[in-house]
Amino acid sequence: MDDFEVDQVVQRALDRLTLLAETTTAMTSTLDSYAAVRRVCRILVPQLADWCAVDLLDDEGRPRRVSVVHRDPGGLTGPLPDVPDDPVGPLSRVLIGAGPLLLTAAEIPSPDKAADPLHARQLELFDQLGTHTAVVAPVRARRQVLGALTIGRSADRAPLTYDDLAMAEDLTHRIALGVDNARLHRETQHIAERLQRSLLPALSQSGPLQLAARYEPAASTAEVGGDWYDSFLLPSGSTTMIMGDVTGHDLRAAITMSQLRNMLRGIGCDRQEPPGRILQRLDLAHDALYPQATATCLYALLDENDGGGWTISYSSAGHPPPLLVTHEGDTRYLAGGRGLLLGVDPSLPRHHATENLPARSTVLMYTDGLIERRGEDLHHGMTRLRQHAAALAREDLGTFCDELLAGMATAHTDDIALLAARTPA
Repeated sequence: MDDFEVDQVVQRALDRLTLLAETTTAMTSTLDSYAAVRRVCRILVPQLADWCAVDLLDDEGRPRRVSVVHRDPGGLTGPLPDVPDDPVGPLSRVLIGAGPLLLTAAEIPSPDKAADPLHARQLELFDQLGTHTAVVAPVRARRQVLGALTIGRSADRAPLTYDDLAMAEDLTHRIALGVDNARLHRETQHIAERLQRSLLPALSQSGPLQLAARYEPAASTAEVGGDWYDSFLLPSGSTTMIMGDVTGHDLRAAITMSQLRNMLRGIGCDRQEPPGRILQRLDLAHDALYPQATATCLYALLDENDGGGWTISYSSAGHPPPLLVTHEGDTRYLAGGRGLLLGVDPSLPRHHATENLPARSTVLMYTDGLIERRGEDLHHGMTRLRQHAAALAREDLGTFCDELLAGMATAHTDDIALLAARTPA
């Protein structure tokens, strides 16, 4: 072998390593498996092939073409026919575990010779993209087929050969690891979200007040958190509104949150004292049971007076202030009754404030995930909340909460809990 041939072999090896490295980077740069495989296809075309397609199986085993990269890929992605019970076409065979398969021009018949609907869709793709040779390889992880990678070349380019099958296997191995990791993350996130929601109570709707609550998990984490809300009727007839946030995003924070909520229920029902005194009792219990943990909490009592009007008495342990929204769209934060977080100094006294609530007004409690954004002053988030809430003042309470989340919770990095109460007309 002369020096020129040696240089060519070395260059091909370097090109292969570069392609594999770029594929690995693309698959590990995001937990969105669809976006990742689109990036991979854009890397492979035109370096390795004239076109590239990736088909993935969903949770029910149905194939879906998630990416096609070619000079004219429009309309080629979307759901595919089911894998037949008796697979004949190369894609069907690969999706049940065969391959990788090399297809020459003689092995790519016209679409009217297809053995089943899935085979027909694959042959139509070959025909539309002018395919002369192709490789179909399984995307496989943990002995499970997740989908298939197909690369093709036209007749005006050197054909794919058996030497390219090893490269296809290396590529699909990296694609499979990325797709599998994204699925595992999604499953973990769903489990964490279900656990978090199971710890939150159902709201009673038996009194004259309207109540609504929402919980939105963080957009970029698969961990449970300490955000919580609660509302229940006291023996005295007062309706409680409670919002809290335990520091941390782990199982311990979720457990502490649940136990704090239950302790506060017991203290509130047993003592029926002003909110500041209730929070002080909770702080003492919290300090004895969880000396290393801190939490915010907002505890309020809503009462109807003899004239049919409503009042709110509230106390805050380091929590963002509730927002009052009138039916006419006027807004203001209720900034009284403020104190330190739970777990800082339980010996300090706590105070409460009392406000009259106009008819058809809305009291909104929330956790800081609704208003905080990385790199932004908190004042901007609080102003934005007032603007959104004012625009929604006359919507029914469920729509009020839903639209508020839609407008405020874009790209949020923390959990969000909302609790809203509306006084009757």
